[in-house]
Amino acid sequence: MSQNFEVGPVHIGNGRLFLIAGPCVIESEEHARGMADAIQRITSDLGVPYIFKASFDKANRTSVTSFRGPGLREGVRILSGIARATGLPVLTDVHEATQCEAVAEAADILQIPAFLCRQTDLVVAAAKTGRAVNVKKGQFVAPWDMKYSVEKARSTGNERVFLTERGTSFGYNTLVVDMRSLAVMRAMAPVVFDGTHSVQQPSAANGVSGGQPEFIPLLTRAAVAAGVDGLFLEVHDNPAQAKSDGANALELKLLKPLLEKLLAIHAAAGV
Repeated sequence: MSQNFEVGPVHIGNGRLFLIAGPCVIESEEHARGMADAIQRITSDLGVPYIFKASFDKANRTSVTSFRGPGLREGVRILSGIARATGLPVLTDVHEATQCEAVAEAADILQIPAFLCRQTDLVVAAAKTGRAVNVKKGQFVAPWDMKYSVEKARSTGNERVFLTERGTSFGYNTLVVDMRSLAVMRAMAPVVFDGTHSVQQPSAANGVSGGQPEFIPLLTRAAVAAGVDGLFLEVHDNPAQAKSDGANALELKLLKPLLEKLLAIHAAAGV
């Protein structure tokens, strides 16, 4: 397996399953902090290393009228506050190379959105900050071609790179997960499985994306059995009222029982 590294107290790629989780977007400072606290309590009880995630700007929403988040300045302030208050590592998206330095002041991991995984300047700028970089595999990219994104990041001398699988386009408004991709990409870098975007139905719900969250447990069980280093889950206390990606989010009350099952599978599979 490719190089292991640490992000704060979280070891990435050492065989211990970790979790990246939080709401899709920062809806408010109070909500983001509440979600971080609630998920931290669950992961602490189960002994699961945890990284908080939320986006300050969802720049690729389907509709121009959709909620995007608080923006760069306010988002950095909120994420910095959550990191200080909870001690958690923080992950958030960057969409432009010019955002990377400012975001690196608040985030421990800069995430390259799936639609932008081939954007050389963005990947390189994120890696140059020295922060860890999570590149989400594009829905349109073969898993073996993700080696080029990894090479772009590592060309800066930053070896702290990992990849996230989030499904592949399968006809219109549908995604499918090829579990072989986990092994293919894990030979390049540590790999995380995104169990919530993998059940998304892009742009399928009248200007917003739909989803099939009932399949989150099935796909995450399969991914853990196949072998991954971590899991990515968008979690919300009230998905029906979420301002972004509620249709494919995991409801908070379902997180603990799901993690318990996944930990048992991980221990049994030994991968």
